[in-house]
Order: sequence, then C-alpha cells, then structure tokens
Amino acid sequence: MRKKRKVIVQVAVSADGYIARPDGDLAWLTERRMPKDMYGMDKFVRSIDTKLLGRKTYDVSLQMGATFSASDPHYVFSRQPPPASIPKGVEFVSKPIPVFSKQLRETKGKDIWMMGGGDIIASFLDAGEIDEFLIAVIPILIGEGIPLIAPRHRDEPLRLLSVRKFADGVVQLHYSVKNQSATSASTRRNTRTRARRTRLS
Repeated sequence: MRKKRKVIVQVAVSADGYIARPDGDLAWLTERRMPKDMYGMDKFVRSIDTKLLGRKTYDVSLQMGATFSASDPHYVFSRQPPPASIPKGVEFVSKPIPVFSKQLRETKGKDIWMMGGGDIIASFLDAGEIDEFLIAVIPILIGEGIPLIAPRHRDEPLRLLSVRKFADGVVQLHYSVKNQSATSASTRRNTRTRARRTRLS
C-alpha cells in the first residue's frame, strides 16, 4: 500500500508567534548563527519533494535570491494572475484547495512542505489539509508582525509528537493535527452553509 503523502508546515517563529515583521523583514531570523544541521532542516528537506507557498512568500523568496528548477516543484497559490515570466519548476494554482490537495496526494512522491505564509497555512488548515506542524521557536520577541496562521475563529487540537531543544535556546515542536478528517468535513459543511446564506441574502 502506498504511503500517504503528508502536508507538513515547517517554519520558524519568534517566541511571540510571528513568522516575520509587519513588512516581511526576517533579519531577526536570517542574521542568527545557525547550527550545522540548520535545526534539522537538512533531514527534513530529504523527506520532501514538493513545496507549497502563497504569492507573498513567493515574491519575498525571489527578492531574497531564491532559485528554482524543474526538479524542485513549487506550487504558488494566488488570487492574482501569474507574472509574465515564471521560473521552471514553479506552477501557479487557482484550484480549490481540497481539489488540488487530493490530486497532489494521489501522485507518487515524498511528503509535501507547506512553506507559508500565514494566509495559505490558514486556508489549508481550515480545509483539513494540514497533517503536521514542525515549528522552530526562536528565542526572541519581535512585538508585532505576521502571525504563523492568519487569525480567524478556529478550535484545532494538536497532538505533540516530539520536542527538541538546541544549545542556542531554540525549541522545535512537532505536532500532528488531531482532527484532520473531522475538520475537513466541518469545513465542507460550513462552506455549504455560507453558500446557502449568500444565495438567500
């Protein structure tokens, strides 16, 4: 039986829960001295072969000098039209998340890295399409910024799989999403309810 491909959020956050400053600045993270294994990043990268990200994260990646290739597929979710020039290995997605996720999970491959940002993580989570969170908590408070998950009302229980402490004070938390299937069904019900209300209004 083929192993189910998991969608895993792997991200670093400040101790007060932000993935970047309000303007997207990451100096508080990128200017840190990192251990050789980058907090387990090398091992994690070997376990995935597909990356998901939102348009803002993609644009920031380009500004930071990210490179792309046909052997390293990136799917970018955006409500805006794609740019005229797109690097090899990058595909812009406008399909509904449950449809896209089902199709991707059914293809052969390793696990899938959800890179962020907070809006696309929230959309996948609320659609029941996140399996695990691997969060490196950086020992710094930045006061304000872009949250790990876009804020909206939710009640999403997690199961702690492991905790790893590093000498520089970083703590890595590994969670699985407890009620993924229940969340997905609830999301579909809520979507249908909102659609009916819209038609009636």
